[in-house]
Amino acid sequence: MSIPPLPPSAAPEKVVQAYSRLQELFGGGELPEVVLCMGQVEPFLRDFAMNYRKFVCTEGALDVRTKALLALAAACQSRCPAWWELLCDRARGLGVTEHQLREVVALVATNAMYNGFFKFRELSGSELFGGMPVGLRAHTLAGTSLDEKTVELISLVVSNLNGCRPCTSGHVEAARRLGLTDEQILEAVQCAATMAGVCQFTTSALPACGTPSPVE
Repeated sequence: MSIPPLPPSAAPEKVVQAYSRLQELFGGGELPEVVLCMGQVEPFLRDFAMNYRKFVCTEGALDVRTKALLALAAACQSRCPAWWELLCDRARGLGVTEHQLREVVALVATNAMYNGFFKFRELSGSELFGGMPVGLRAHTLAGTSLDEKTVELISLVVSNLNGCRPCTSGHVEAARRLGLTDEQILEAVQCAATMAGVCQFTTSALPACGTPSPVE
């Protein structure tokens, strides 16, 4: 199914109020179609407005640039080019380079590779596979221009979204060793979870937004 966008001119008062609060987060102009679709379900629109502002756009335990990169990773992992493009524009405004945008895609893909392997090893129930070498190469994890803490947080949230328990727990411990606090780790998860949920809504509401590769 698809969910048509609800323009402000046809929206009830509560939806218009939520739209108004969101406009400043999107540069003050017209809201994108992916946001207007949420207007058809006013409680979800309100949830999005609050979560997006707090966990994606506002500095807290993590700075906004790091949050922008985590949000991008979630949009990439969710295969949602519509949000990828919107979040790329925001990240560029925060100083993220085109090369770093491509590096985020590579980090998401590298983690997907490892998540697939370690999920199999855990789910197989066989000690045989647990004792065999991983064998996979992952130069990307140590070869980007992003700082080590950001790479670790991206790896953590992608592993979590992919449902890989051993990878997620391993990245939590690695993040702590790098000096990241539990508050920063939790905020990273909240940021990525917000975008994963929004991307899920968008790819259902606007199916054409969930097919192409996020990078030309």
